[in-house]
Amino acid sequence: MCKIIAIANQKGGVAKTTTTINLGVGLSKVGKRVMLIDADPQGHLTMGLGFPKNLRVTLKTMMENIIMGLEFDPREAILHHEEGIDVIPSNKLLSGMDMSLFTVEDREKVLKEYLELLENDYDYILIDCMPSLGMLTINALAAADSVIVPVQAHYLPLKGMTQLMKTIGKVQRQLNPDLKIDGVLLTLADMRTKLARTTEDSLRENYRKYIRIFKTVIPVAIAAAESSAAGQSIYEYDKNGTVAKAYAEFTREVIHCGEKQRNKHESSFSR
Repeated sequence: MCKIIAIANQKGGVAKTTTTINLGVGLSKVGKRVMLIDADPQGHLTMGLGFPKNLRVTLKTMMENIIMGLEFDPREAILHHEEGIDVIPSNKLLSGMDMSLFTVEDREKVLKEYLELLENDYDYILIDCMPSLGMLTINALAAADSVIVPVQAHYLPLKGMTQLMKTIGKVQRQLNPDLKIDGVLLTLADMRTKLARTTEDSLRENYRKYIRIFKTVIPVAIAAAESSAAGQSIYEYDKNGTVAKAYAEFTREVIHCGEKQRNKHESSFSR
């Protein structure tokens, strides 16, 4: 059974793309079939895996095919990365999709309809959301089984979680009642600083009663930015570094979280 996870936060610069790439490759390394979806017109995931930004067939193409009701090959947009993951790329042309969707019936479910054509081929589909709460992000949340929220280890980005949680709640009520929050991931953390330690304490104290706070904390390191410039995951670029070790631990947490949810679902179904 495929699990679709949206990596979302309306705040930019919190390592959403880095997390999507390295969680995806981490899952692939333990034998999972993984697809990454670049749902951001900036195309950072596409470029961060070494693919060009002027591709002819992208996520925009696939969503337009769904909107127009055309017959098409849903796998036409898939790119294969040498580290064992598949990718649906994007570029700046996707930026017009938010406006286009407003005139479409069931506009919140276009991405869901597309992913239903692919999900039997994968164990995990990860969606790298754009840094906003517009229609593309709503589409990602409507299509997803769960959400992971990366949060930078600073006080102000932490405050911005409130609006995201409201949006997730609205999607749960109106579009996707089965949507779960897998948890919040603290990223770009320099735990030598008082600010980072205070942010972590605040996050765990104020939110852990309501949502999971992942035990793993992703440290800040220049290698993470350099790996994207090289078109590689952190495992390939700096496999013995602190960031690679942290993402490997985070991957194990995500798998464990998924297994607990699946067992709970199967247990309730058997009753």
